[in-house]
Amino acid sequence: MATKRHKRAQRVQIPFVFFVLFCGYSLLFGQARTPDLSGIYWATQYNAKIQLVGGGDVPFTPAGRTAYEKNMADLKDGSVVDGARKYCVPDGLPRVLATPYPFEIVQGPPGVITIIYELNHQIRTIQMDKPLPNEKELISFPWYNGHSAGHFEGDTLVVESAGFNEKTFIDATGTPHGDQLRTVERIRKVNPNQLEIVVTVHDPEYYSRDWQARFAYAQRNDIRIDDYLCGDPHRDISSVRGVRRP
Repeated sequence: MATKRHKRAQRVQIPFVFFVLFCGYSLLFGQARTPDLSGIYWATQYNAKIQLVGGGDVPFTPAGRTAYEKNMADLKDGSVVDGARKYCVPDGLPRVLATPYPFEIVQGPPGVITIIYELNHQIRTIQMDKPLPNEKELISFPWYNGHSAGHFEGDTLVVESAGFNEKTFIDATGTPHGDQLRTVERIRKVNPNQLEIVVTVHDPEYYSRDWQARFAYAQRNDIRIDDYLCGDPHRDISSVRGVRRP
């Protein structure tokens, strides 16, 4: 009788042991599959005017075209200043993605990915696996770089941002956006030493359809993020293609 009970106990224990091992391996390898994007990155190409995936011009609505032409004229005659360059306020999205200065991705603290840009000392915090704030909060507390929430899809970090103020441009030429702007960034390593960001821009007030731009960066863990102060000498960025030489 005891032998029979012992055998029944073994039959119960063995599946249980396999279940525990399966759960342990699932947790272990599930964590291992989370891509490591941490590091310092530096653009290989700079464009003052945003470049669309597939080429062509941004698809302005009539309101968008009018706003762009006004911005260009006002920037030229000085009646409007580029606050990001004159006062070192944040660039906003997607302009910050075009930065010719390095930036660092930090995967932490837990539940957060932080991006630190050397340019203007901008800091973006991406709340992981959480929804964006509700519409009331986005409208009540607009930020230069918006509010961001992210999650991983395989090897790609997907970041949705909304709740932008209207004090920034899409690019350095004055391409406009409104308060309905939303962006989705898909961030991934295309090889061990290169990062790619493809951003989708949605702003029905100024654009007749959604459009995308792509940015590429080399991983540069041989450098560090430097100080950046308005009016002070900055890092030499002449090695970045497209940067205007002095």
